[in-house]
Amino acid sequence: MPGIRRTTAVALAATVSTALLATACTGSNDSGANDDPNAQTTLTFWHGWSAPSEVEAIEANIKAFEAKHTNIKVKVVKGITDDKLNQALRTGGSNAPDVVSSFTTDNVGRFCSSKALTDLKPFLEKSGIEPEKTFLPQMAKYTEHDGTRCTVPLLGDAYGLYYNKDAFEKAGIKAPPKTLSEFDAVVKKLTRTKGDGFEQLGFMPLYGGYETTVEHYAGNFGVTYLDGNGKSNTAQDPAVKALFAWQKKLVDDLGGFQKLNRFRTSFGDEWGPKHPLHTGQVAMQLDGEWRGKMASDAKLPFEIGAAPFPVPDRQIADYGKGYLSGTILGIASNSPKKNAAWELVKYLSTDTDAVVSFANAIHNVPSTVDALNSPKLNNDPLYRTFVDIAQHPKSSHAPSSVNGGAFLLTLQDNGLAYEKGAEKDLDALLKKNDEQVDKDNEQAG
Repeated sequence: MPGIRRTTAVALAATVSTALLATACTGSNDSGANDDPNAQTTLTFWHGWSAPSEVEAIEANIKAFEAKHTNIKVKVVKGITDDKLNQALRTGGSNAPDVVSSFTTDNVGRFCSSKALTDLKPFLEKSGIEPEKTFLPQMAKYTEHDGTRCTVPLLGDAYGLYYNKDAFEKAGIKAPPKTLSEFDAVVKKLTRTKGDGFEQLGFMPLYGGYETTVEHYAGNFGVTYLDGNGKSNTAQDPAVKALFAWQKKLVDDLGGFQKLNRFRTSFGDEWGPKHPLHTGQVAMQLDGEWRGKMASDAKLPFEIGAAPFPVPDRQIADYGKGYLSGTILGIASNSPKKNAAWELVKYLSTDTDAVVSFANAIHNVPSTVDALNSPKLNNDPLYRTFVDIAQHPKSSHAPSSVNGGAFLLTLQDNGLAYEKGAEKDLDALLKKNDEQVDKDNEQAG
């Protein structure tokens, strides 16, 4: 589902847009619900999906909901960006949404702390729903902030390693690598140079590459980002130093930033048939569960496989984990129809058939335990690899922050400077990173 993915540019736009929420409190995120959920009413639901198959899938679930709740009609507005969403959550009005979904998981902290979205705890308790038991625990964790649950997960993403099986066979590689030292050796073995570029690159490690961000790598390194007091601790976290050092060495071993970046600019669109994995320009790709279906739709002339992304050698016992993200669902604090809105949120996020049918239709990972165990869930081996990654107890998302994903973008920017060689002192760079993140978080309140 292309709409759910987050490039650095998109993330930056989303973070800037959420800064609007810092300028004024949108109200209380206590339930404040006094409407009759059995009364005839119309809810407005805003979502970001725009591809025809995605829109068709969510609308099928909406129709199923309306069939069960004949007193509630749902007005669906598709293709909503976080810019529009955040503005509506601030200003309200007759055309504002009652229920919203967002692809920007990093902004849960902002949504909850600014009280833009309603605290769902009273609704969950009244419905007898225990989030940590109903939802995949890792996804339940990234949909709350500082004790406030203002969102619930609506499908998820898990990241792993796709690889070209034909390229592996030609190179005599029997199985996907499990550790980063094995991975680095495989990358080099699969790389064939051509002039001052590449005929085939084993893997594109640059932070500007498709999905190869600091945040996505960090899930396999066990980066903590913040200390117990919410202060940035990247200069003190050995996992951050290990990540930066590993990535920079691989960049240098493959010919350096300039050579890799020239090759990167030749790649086709990430969401089109000319993705570099599809064309054979790269033999391995860090990506999510959606890539398998996209590769199948592109009718590749070779077979691809999927496996968890490798882990640092000292963490081999944790092989199988990965970075997690996904869609979040919430109720606008300024909605006058919170009880009716909860019925829609509850159905979309916890009804097993609804979750499974939606996951199957758009090739995302289910977010509830029952849906993950449903016999109706897609049984494709590639897809199931990511279902397994999502359920690994060490799979994780970055912690929530009052400043949304700004701290992640700051670290990403410093990663870009380090891989280019513009910054050479890693300790000094990470200390500067911590100072900037703490300053930004303090200003965000």
